[in-house]
Amino acid sequence: MLNEIYNDRILELAGNIPLCERLGECDGTSVQHSKLCGSKVTVDLKVSDGVVTGYGQEVKACALGQAACSIMARNVVGSTLEELCQVRDQVFAMLKEGGDPPSGKWADIAALQPVRDFKARHASTMLVFDAVCDVARQNQTSLAG
Repeated sequence: MLNEIYNDRILELAGNIPLCERLGECDGTSVQHSKLCGSKVTVDLKVSDGVVTGYGQEVKACALGQAACSIMARNVVGSTLEELCQVRDQVFAMLKEGGDPPSGKWADIAALQPVRDFKARHASTMLVFDAVCDVARQNQTSLAG
């Protein structure tokens, strides 16, 4: 059954993570940590008018966390902060509630669907999505304040 979650697509994504350097200057940073497995993801976002213009990350995670980071890095630049939180909510619903994965440019997230049957792997899979949404919320709060 573990072969389902560590499928060829997951391993391909995990082995090819773009944008794996932290940004020198950014508009927000978030560090997310999974206490269960020890995975840790740090993301930096550069934002202009609510749209991501730069992205950097440091990934110390299992293959699932790495695959999720790979998907994020391939799609985050050009996305709105609102979109990133919507994607986070869709991934959460996909894992926890049996919801459909996002479509369009986020369609690779479907490769993570088998993780839904392995509750202990949800946290590491969600790290990068939680991190970018956290930065989005920080950015919205600073604009409002």
